[in-house]
Amino acid sequence: MVGGEGMNKYRNIKTTVDGIRFDSKREAERYSELKLLERAGIITDLKLQPKFELIPKHNGNRALTYIADFSYTEGGEKIVEDVKGIETKEFKIKKKLFEYFYPELKLKIVR
Repeated sequence: MVGGEGMNKYRNIKTTVDGIRFDSKREAERYSELKLLERAGIITDLKLQPKFELIPKHNGNRALTYIADFSYTEGGEKIVEDVKGIETKEFKIKKKLFEYFYPELKLKIVR
């Protein structure tokens, strides 16, 4: 079941699928696609909103984290996936840090 729930600052329509609220219609559609791939055995270990520490907490400052949309395994490779319409400056910095600190993971951007 898919339902729209209003827009955010990037004009994305918040959407609910399987009782899970997504920030955009495209992210919800991608979730549905990934669930089908998981049921077909093409991907395994599908996770939503996986969190990765980029800079640890220090000197009273919070840790800097990157929260992706999905992660899963495909053909033995660990994939971290983000659905993006617009790559913000913040995302571009976090992407570089993620790729530096997690070279064993493949970051996939879906449009």
